[in-house]
Amino acid sequence: MDDESLFFPALLAASRPKTLMAAVLPVSLGTVLAYASTESFNYILFGSIILSTLCIQIATNLFNDALDSKKGADTDQRIGPKRMASSGLLSPQSLIIAGLTFCFMAITFSLPLIVARGIPIIIIGMISLLLAYGYTGGPWPLAYKGLGEIFVFLFFGLIAVNGTFYVFTGVISPESVLLGSQSGLLCAIIISINNARDIVEDRKCRKLTLAARHGITFARMKILILSILPYLLGLLWIPLGHKFMALIPLMGMPLSARIAFLVVKNEPSTSYNKFLGLSVIAYLNFSILLYFGLQLK
Repeated sequence: MDDESLFFPALLAASRPKTLMAAVLPVSLGTVLAYASTESFNYILFGSIILSTLCIQIATNLFNDALDSKKGADTDQRIGPKRMASSGLLSPQSLIIAGLTFCFMAITFSLPLIVARGIPIIIIGMISLLLAYGYTGGPWPLAYKGLGEIFVFLFFGLIAVNGTFYVFTGVISPESVLLGSQSGLLCAIIISINNARDIVEDRKCRKLTLAARHGITFARMKILILSILPYLLGLLWIPLGHKFMALIPLMGMPLSARIAFLVVKNEPSTSYNKFLGLSVIAYLNFSILLYFGLQLK
């Protein structure tokens, strides 16, 4: 039963603040690329994208907390951070209502984007809202079907970066597609480490992530590949005429590779929570390095 004195702290914890950087960085990357292309910046559109994206991400996290609890995916044996529904601090119903509230907030914040770019934004928004729930819930939950990494690659990579670029410029470019692919791969590392950590518990409740389906060795190799591929893919910036955007981010590859090797060396445990946080830092590091590469001609 919900404790009123703990409701808002618990709701904040259920929103998973540490993960929200993964929603902000793709938007920031798309914005920086658009500014380099147009040399103009619209504060209203930027704020609208950031706020609507954050609301969708928070709604997804709240739905995930509630629905995983109902399906038995979060138990007392969980080695990841404590979930609010399974621990009894919040009821699943409260979390779902809060998630729906954030969905409506996302719609409100997105209105300037719809005015600016019309139907494409409505389509992206509708799909994003449906999958905020459908990631964990509905008749075909993506997280339970081994599609979590693909979902993250598409929505935190291609759609977030290209959608942001499109809002500011009205077009999609080879540069925005390349940057979106790099962003998506780096975000996929985060969910992959999360799934590798939870492999034992996920198997018990039939949450068939790729790690649960194919085992920890497969999960580790996937994380290692995902940790290197975004930087190698970045070499494609050279034929696009941006050699520094290819070369400077390479300085971030040792950190990503180091995190992957830590996952390879250690069995799934609470230490994976630290590796998860480090993977977010590696993504931030890549974003900063790419920004400096974009400034150099």
